[in-house]
Amino acid sequence: MKLAAWIGRHRVATLVVVAIGAALFVFRTSVPIWGACTSDVNVCANVIAIGLFQGMIIALIAIGYTLVYGILQLINFANGDVFMLGTVITLIGVRIAGLDGDSPVVSILLTFAILLPLTMLLTAGLNAGIEKAVYRPLRRAPTLATLIAAIGMSFILQNVGLLLNGPSPVSLPNLLPKDNVIGPGGIFDLGAIEIKVSHLFVTAVTLPLLVGLVWFVKNTRQGKAMRAVAQDREAAGLMGIDVNRTISLTFLLAGALAGGAGVVVALYLGTAYWFFGTPFGLLAFTAAVFGGIGNLAGATLGAVVLGILISLNTYYIDPRWNDIITFGILILVLVFKPTGLLAEKQSERA
Repeated sequence: MKLAAWIGRHRVATLVVVAIGAALFVFRTSVPIWGACTSDVNVCANVIAIGLFQGMIIALIAIGYTLVYGILQLINFANGDVFMLGTVITLIGVRIAGLDGDSPVVSILLTFAILLPLTMLLTAGLNAGIEKAVYRPLRRAPTLATLIAAIGMSFILQNVGLLLNGPSPVSLPNLLPKDNVIGPGGIFDLGAIEIKVSHLFVTAVTLPLLVGLVWFVKNTRQGKAMRAVAQDREAAGLMGIDVNRTISLTFLLAGALAGGAGVVVALYLGTAYWFFGTPFGLLAFTAAVFGGIGNLAGATLGAVVLGILISLNTYYIDPRWNDIITFGILILVLVFKPTGLLAEKQSERA
């Protein structure tokens, strides 16, 4: 009954969906990506899986954008460059530890166990320092002034990365095995579907961070304070919530997630680069807007969908179209559904 009622209220949308589905079925061999996926499902499943893992990395950065925006209505463009510094710190840590591709597994695991929390701590402190030194004095300034400050901080951090890492991408040793866990030669053989150790590494780091953040925001006292400040900053202050401390905590969390993503990307891609903040930051910002900026689940969903779309385009069409897809999604969302896919309806404040 509910489905029938929904179809009755959205007849045009239902007809459009049915028409598109019928067209895809009839012309499935002629439509790019769709035709290739229907002709070889196993390869398509692998490409989608890679996009899923990439989307989980993007989600860590996207949530940083959505956390800050939810409380300050500020797009912290420096968040992408905080992530970039996470990759540079990882490179420095690997060099200090003297690791290479032949290092014992125990040494690699021990270094990673120290490097991940240390990098997250450093990037969290950096992000909170940026909030206190740059954004807090401008909190009552016009929006344009804060936006310019965020862009300026992004350029400053890029130059710090350039100073630390040099102008060219720097390769890390291959510390993650390329062996299959699922697939030919792996523990489980599911045909052509391949899940490598590096993919499980991405999942093992990103998923607990995402789940832990959601739990923290929904169940802890400080998480409830963050939600209260996001809903009405002045009212939260009147109720005894320390607004400045809550905002600093938000920047700490966003910076920690960006740093964790930096460690994952540096080891997963085997590269650290001073310019990483721009492409990854753009992807994360688009994912946050796509899913509904200010909404944690929306940012995660947007990141996963965007990661899959980028992966499909890279394999089946041309990676040079990735930026077009990213900007295209951003423009379409801003034009047709500015609140994003999962944005909550917000009442007008008196």
